[in-house]
Amino acid sequence: MGRLSNKTALITGGAAGIGLATARLFVAVGAKVMLVDLDAAQLQAAVDELGAENCASMVADVSDPVQTEAYVKATVARWGRIDVFFNNAGIEGAVAGIPEYPLEMFDRVMAVNVRGVWLGLKYVIPEMARTGGGSIIITSSLGGLKGMPRLSPYIAAKHAVVGIMRSAALECAPLNIRVNTINPSPIATRMIESIEQGYAPNAPEKAKARFAAGVPMRRYGQPDEVARLVLFLASDESSYSTGTTFPIDGGMSAS
Repeated sequence: MGRLSNKTALITGGAAGIGLATARLFVAVGAKVMLVDLDAAQLQAAVDELGAENCASMVADVSDPVQTEAYVKATVARWGRIDVFFNNAGIEGAVAGIPEYPLEMFDRVMAVNVRGVWLGLKYVIPEMARTGGGSIIITSSLGGLKGMPRLSPYIAAKHAVVGIMRSAALECAPLNIRVNTINPSPIATRMIESIEQGYAPNAPEKAKARFAAGVPMRRYGQPDEVARLVLFLASDESSYSTGTTFPIDGGMSAS
């Protein structure tokens, strides 16, 4: 029996990066998985890889309440329940100082990274409670625990979801639902490549070297390394963990 046998997991931002790496691991240990993202082609590729018997997908904007309710209902319609919710979708926004930051980009970062997380909880919690509980893992960031220049909306949003998590953990404890955040440092995904380009448009490799040098382990994390932490929090092995931030950062939060 796998660690998530007979369990259903819902993953937002599931078409690539940490979300897809987690989906692969979840399926390998017995879960059925619903992936939600905006990229239909990437979602279909994920379903083709993981197998339609194990994985389904839905295109949805997590910041939209109608679409959020729809992806939750679609998961329940397909698999009957939601045992694990990896509330993972997020965007980085622009790299710019506060005076120059585009207002419309600020609003979009907040819509996806804060409203999207909150909406997911709003519609998942009742379904999870209906079947006896489960585990919710929210992707925050090391930027949800520390500051960073020229990324203020992203940093603010990732701090905000830590607060949402703590409130949700207290609300959900009587429902047998655990709620935690993971707080990664730079992980080798498209998002960090975009941030590197924003910090050093003509030499992103220099930004990468600078970022990696700031990690005590002197390297970026890999999506599958994050996925293993998510699996621990999704499984019964973390049955007494709720309301907690879990840095996965190569030692960065130690300084």
